[in-house]
Amino acid sequence: MAEMQAPKGTKDMLPQDAYKWHYVENTFKDTAKNFGLKEIRTPIFEHTELFLRGVGDTTDIVQKEMYTFEDKGKRSVTLKPEGTAPIVRAFIENRLFNEAQPTKLYYVIPCFRYENVQKGRLRQFHQCGVEVFGSKEPSMDAEVIAFAMEVLKNLGLKGLKLNINNLGCPKCRPNYNEALKNFLKENYDNLCPTCKERFEKNPMRILDCKEKKCKEITKSAPIILDFMCEECDTHFTKVKEYLDLLGIPYAVDPGIVRGLDYYTKTIFEILNDDFTAIGGGRYDNMIEELGGPSMPAVGFAMGIERLIMALDKEGIEIPSNESYALYIGSRGDEAYKAGFKLANDLRSKGVAVEINHMGRSVKAEMKYANKIGAKFTTILGDDELANNVIKLKRMIDGEIFEVSLENIDEIANTLK
Repeated sequence: MAEMQAPKGTKDMLPQDAYKWHYVENTFKDTAKNFGLKEIRTPIFEHTELFLRGVGDTTDIVQKEMYTFEDKGKRSVTLKPEGTAPIVRAFIENRLFNEAQPTKLYYVIPCFRYENVQKGRLRQFHQCGVEVFGSKEPSMDAEVIAFAMEVLKNLGLKGLKLNINNLGCPKCRPNYNEALKNFLKENYDNLCPTCKERFEKNPMRILDCKEKKCKEITKSAPIILDFMCEECDTHFTKVKEYLDLLGIPYAVDPGIVRGLDYYTKTIFEILNDDFTAIGGGRYDNMIEELGGPSMPAVGFAMGIERLIMALDKEGIEIPSNESYALYIGSRGDEAYKAGFKLANDLRSKGVAVEINHMGRSVKAEMKYANKIGAKFTTILGDDELANNVIKLKRMIDGEIFEVSLENIDEIANTLK
């Protein structure tokens, strides 16, 4: 029988790599606490309509990449391809808009997109993200960006570049869309089939096309910043003022449109070397479009796998706190039983302990203790049991600490 393999575009997280994931997730969560963000978790699948309405039917995600299927009740459901729309749905369904605002949320989730598998892109991947509801103030845009920059800096990444843009609002975007369509008309026949579909529905999506011929056509397209209404222009100016106040350098890049339809006003990307580490922006209309009250929102997402790749590439030492405090070896059945019970007692005190479950010789036990990075080792035998003592050897310098076997607290404190 052929060997079973993981589905294409998925990847196992192996035990030896777990500490890297913990490092990214814990750094993100610890930073989130400092900014007053609270965790939210939503189902792994949602009704397909949520993404059609929330993400937009002209996006690559909806048109090409969603894992959609019928359940046994003939309902169309989709594995979530992104985190924002489900959280907006939860915000509305649970009437969180009735609570004091702003509502500041973070999440850590798996996402699913049927896309071409390449380095850093998987069909099941994982994201950390932030969604903040209720504030229309430019200061909130700047705070969300500041949080994103802080997370990346706390992870140890350097050479970060922040690019920002403004996509306008329903007042000024129609004028821009008309100007863009007039520009694109001359080259309509040369657009890819997908962009031809977007031409009438959402011409701005064409600016985000990855096809070489489309990128060439849009290189000299008009830019949204020249069409902003007074409200959007003022908002963007204030966002830049707040970023200046925080000392966060940025570049205005009119070419950023992001890959999702729901963005309005501020959008941003944070780049590390040759890849986008974080992308996000403001989406002031989605809550209302999905049946909630008119309420502004802003957020971002970052891919965990891609961040780990960036950390590895930069040679950043990721701390691993997963070594054992003590390895207990033994000689004889009675000593083994005593060690077995001692290990359990110490674990109850919060001490990481391992014992010999493999019938190893004493020599092999010490090799294994070194392999697992045990900070202390001990070998229990008849003498230790007769004298009711344990001899703890500190591996870094060989110093021996003799402690009563009955004094679990003292043993635990010595190991800590």
